[in-house]
Amino acid sequence: MSELIYRPRRLRSTPMLRRLVRETRMDPSSLIYPMFVTDGQNRTEEISALPGQFRYTVDMTDPKIEEMLEAGVSSIMLFGIPDEKDERGSQAYAEDGVIQRAVSRIKNKYPEMLVITDVCLCEYTSHGHCGVVCKCGNRCDVDNDKTLELLQKTAVSHAAAGADMVAPSDMMDGRVGAIREALDENGFTNIPIMSYAVKYASSFYGPFREAAGSAPSFGDRRSYQMDYHNRREGIKEALLDVEEGADIIMVKPAMAYLDMTREIHEVTDVPVAAYSVSGEYAMVKAAAEKGWIDADSIICEMAVSAYRAGASIYETYFAKEIAQFMKEGRIG
Repeated sequence: MSELIYRPRRLRSTPMLRRLVRETRMDPSSLIYPMFVTDGQNRTEEISALPGQFRYTVDMTDPKIEEMLEAGVSSIMLFGIPDEKDERGSQAYAEDGVIQRAVSRIKNKYPEMLVITDVCLCEYTSHGHCGVVCKCGNRCDVDNDKTLELLQKTAVSHAAAGADMVAPSDMMDGRVGAIREALDENGFTNIPIMSYAVKYASSFYGPFREAAGSAPSFGDRRSYQMDYHNRREGIKEALLDVEEGADIIMVKPAMAYLDMTREIHEVTDVPVAAYSVSGEYAMVKAAAEKGWIDADSIICEMAVSAYRAGASIYETYFAKEIAQFMKEGRIG
């Protein structure tokens, strides 16, 4: 007679048992698909650094929205790419800006799609930084408090266009409180804020900067995005944003920062999102093209790891594929 009492393999013996005792549960409704919209008409441009991803003019967004809804992905994050940029990023908060027009069109035609807007200035400024640039002695820097005023205007304009949620990604101090105040004062008390609270200065963003044309023309963003050596600072940023009124906290990037996803999940009582960024997508696509990896399996592992770490929301360029894998029972 065997002396083994505990046999963990018992619960792994059949697919039905494995699904029954699965610790991490996932659903397509928890996915967010990032989408780029640009000025112009009747144009769809593939992004060379993100094979399979495109920039869409506002009038060309319908097929992609329908594709996502058909897949079961009911949330998108919009990033705007204007034709005209200036030092203060005025197209970010223009009433007829590309995001404002895209939000209005999508919500009118597809009210069942939850539309989240990225609130930042980097795609709209001529210098590529996330705020108002000022001279501090012999160097240039981003003026935190002057930038807050423009972020407020941007968030309010997105809400007025019909956005379901705003997501500030600029990493200015106090931006969540400022945006919450502005939304409330303008009658948008029910519009939630998903804060990119724990956003590291990362090389994983490279392909996005090509996609959005948002690379800084001088210097870098290390004076406002976080040093990736720091853990406690990330916790501090998350707690500050919750205190200021953030409804959801995002950790970005996802794959290399799952420890922070777990940390934030443990110390806050709001939903945690993980953003699988452009560099993660591009690496999978490049390695798969070389035949070095099984892309589908890698995509599944990456997604499950984020949920296992504590994320309840996952933003990814692979949203459609992951939704299909969930339906097939491969994950979720």
